[in-house]
Amino acid sequence: MSATAATKKQKPLKRHPSKLKQASAYTILAIILISIVAVLFAFPLYWIITGSFKTQVSINATTPEWWPSEWVATNYAKLFSRQKAPLWEFAVPFSSNFSKDGKDIIWWSGPQVPAAIRWLINTVFMAVASMILTCITSAMAGYALAKKRFVGRSVLFTLIVCAMALPKQVILIPLLREMSSLNLYNTIWAVIFPIVGWPFGVFLMKQFSEGIPGEMLEAARIDGASEATTFTRIALPIIKPGIGALAIFTFINSWNDYFMQLIMLSSTSKLTISLGIAKLQAENSTDYGLIMAGAALAAVPIIIVFLAFQKYFTKGITMGAVKG
Repeated sequence: MSATAATKKQKPLKRHPSKLKQASAYTILAIILISIVAVLFAFPLYWIITGSFKTQVSINATTPEWWPSEWVATNYAKLFSRQKAPLWEFAVPFSSNFSKDGKDIIWWSGPQVPAAIRWLINTVFMAVASMILTCITSAMAGYALAKKRFVGRSVLFTLIVCAMALPKQVILIPLLREMSSLNLYNTIWAVIFPIVGWPFGVFLMKQFSEGIPGEMLEAARIDGASEATTFTRIALPIIKPGIGALAIFTFINSWNDYFMQLIMLSSTSKLTISLGIAKLQAENSTDYGLIMAGAALAAVPIIIVFLAFQKYFTKGITMGAVKG
């Protein structure tokens, strides 16, 4: 082949007009279907937000109002005025053992604020702490199960997989007795610690850790890197997409774990936003406007977390799909 022929630009391949029309039709159909699905998924959030600004008459009307005829902030006013609670509380550890009433001795308490603010802070702290601790423990456990060889490794992983199918209600009584014996009942930590040992998190991180090249780990060991250095500088950057996906799963799972919160928490200042809204309801009537206002307030942190980790979430799901 001559130099002149080699330097000639290759002409772009031309597609047949029928194939272009077919691809265009598929693209249009896909956009239409995705748009319909997006609207269906976004509609409950739209209904909650608009419903929180409706009057009680509009909410209970026979004919639904798709757009509020009158925008009011009454529901949010009721949400922030029903009860008061301290903004923060720090109790003396294990002080309930020697107090007269069996309650913790509070040595520092914040100013009184609407209880809904305290409930939202409790829920955010619970979800964020669960997310961080779960990601740390699951990443280390998944890495060890995937790249370390030790006696009982297969049996341990089999038990973890079996634990994924075990309903939480089965271990509820042992968990409750354990939290009570540790003096953690009616504290946020009683909800956090059971979530940290999440079998699904270990399983997910093990699958991602399988993709770490063994040659890189061997090279790090030859260079004299410690296990901590190898994990943080080599393994962690590779499994970062999986950690991002696990962070979203854990945050949403802990945020929506109403059953565990209901069992472990009882004091007004320790409630989460979902429990607090439920306790504001009257016995013989339901204030849907108040519920929608609380749900709209509770949806804000979840939306923020999802947008922050969306890139890792999408990449993690894609990598998991490729692995099968």
